[in-house]
Amino acid sequence: MRRLGLTAAGLLAMLTLALTIVNTGRAKPSLAHTCTATDRQFIQEARSTMEELGLWSDAAPGDVVGQARAAAKHMGSMGPSDPSLEQTRRLMVGMLTEYAKAVRIQAKHGNAGPHMYRAYGLANYAHGVLARAQPSLVRMGCDLTPIL
Repeated sequence: MRRLGLTAAGLLAMLTLALTIVNTGRAKPSLAHTCTATDRQFIQEARSTMEELGLWSDAAPGDVVGQARAAAKHMGSMGPSDPSLEQTRRLMVGMLTEYAKAVRIQAKHGNAGPHMYRAYGLANYAHGVLARAQPSLVRMGCDLTPIL
């Protein structure tokens, strides 16, 4: 019974955090978009990272964890100047980190579900950020099609 209470408390905390993130994202005023060389580089790197993620499915779990961690570190070092791309960068770092945790736990025959759920949630939220920013960024010369 105590384990169920802890699980429920954990889920409630995650839901509260998710709602805070979503509401904080919606409450921000519309920000001016830019499309600099670093923005274009970020879009290219994000596309490459997502393509690589699909290729990792055949690799050993330890290799996948290492690749996901390296990709998170690399994405974390990127510096897009557009506010939406910067938000997407942070979300991708979180997604890759959660994905690495899920794969590591799965390899140890544990319950990877919560981490995978967070990874998918972060990916979906990043997609929403990009979809809303796309019209403005396209006008500035940044094509988001490769990462949408």
